[in-house]
Amino acid sequence: MRRTLFLFCLCLSGRLFAQQPSKFNGIESNMGNIFRLSEAKTRSISPENFNGAKGGGGKATTGMGQSAARDLGQGWKVSPCVTIKAHTSFTIAEIDGSGSIQHIWMTPTGNWRYSILRFYWDDESTPSVEAPVGDFFCMGWGRYAPVQSLPVCVNPGSAFNCYWPMPFRKKCRITMENIDDKDMVLYYQVDYILTDVPSDAAYFHAQYRRVNPLPYKGVYTLVDSIQGRGQYVGTYMAWGVHNNGWWGEGEIKFYMDGDTEWPTICGTGTEDYFCGSYDFDTRKKNEHGVEVTDYTEFSTPYTGLPQVIRGDGHYSMAQRFGLYRWHITDPIRFEKSLKVTIQALGWRDGGRYLPLQDDIASTVFWYQAEPHGAFPKLPVKDQLEVN
Repeated sequence: MRRTLFLFCLCLSGRLFAQQPSKFNGIESNMGNIFRLSEAKTRSISPENFNGAKGGGGKATTGMGQSAARDLGQGWKVSPCVTIKAHTSFTIAEIDGSGSIQHIWMTPTGNWRYSILRFYWDDESTPSVEAPVGDFFCMGWGRYAPVQSLPVCVNPGSAFNCYWPMPFRKKCRITMENIDDKDMVLYYQVDYILTDVPSDAAYFHAQYRRVNPLPYKGVYTLVDSIQGRGQYVGTYMAWGVHNNGWWGEGEIKFYMDGDTEWPTICGTGTEDYFCGSYDFDTRKKNEHGVEVTDYTEFSTPYTGLPQVIRGDGHYSMAQRFGLYRWHITDPIRFEKSLKVTIQALGWRDGGRYLPLQDDIASTVFWYQAEPHGAFPKLPVKDQLEVN
């Protein structure tokens, strides 16, 4: 058995070597190619090196750490973070040339729904990414919960990490808008490479939406403006329940390449799409031998229910859930267009479905060739509020 496994791994390794392109540009570094040499140049932008210049880090003489470093001077954590004033935007990164974002870390101190991330690729005037920072990093309810997935990790201390590869050919610009009435502090680091980008590399996109409440018998639209060729790679949902009972019977539907009334892909239930089952319940017996049920949080490389807010029985009554599903090994590819919807369904007495009127927000992720379709207008501050 061990010999068979060894030979299989050896053959697989040989296939990987054989399939590697002759020139490695370093955009998709992983354990399968981490050993390969590349001409890509590694750079990093942070408040200690605002433009990522080679040899440009740690030179600040003024910054938010200036007082703490007064006995040590330049090079001793003088500028670790920035303040983004209320109702202003800050440019986190501006990069010229071709390359790819490889990792983003940040820990924003403001209201996560009032801090809006936007990414612009090349010469575009409208963003390819527009979402509140919390929802972009699977934290739509403004409360910390650990997330351990491949493209997004949220670590103790509300440390947000993103590993989606984001190639660009001419330019990259990332901004954060603070729409709150209070200033916020932002620690951040954007790690990227400067390298040639393959001709078939698509651009990363993310779009946020929220409806509260969903109209009766209404269907929630995650996205309907995707035009062009690409692949859908992920869904995050912040789902707030307005009824008692189970809320996740609804089906997700993918309408692709001209589908009208009927979708090409139709799921079998909300928890099924997020790769769970039977209401995410774990049935256990208590100390009296009575079976009790409860939601079970989980976080895996491709899917998870990392956040369950159960309510405190006083002013914070609502049940709220955070769910993600990454289509990394199973991207949903489209040639011309894509629309994605999900139903909100519970149960009535007598075994009938109940159309729900819940508070639903989503951020969806995809890659496509530019230009992209117009995004809907981002909800105003009062429509983003979590209370």
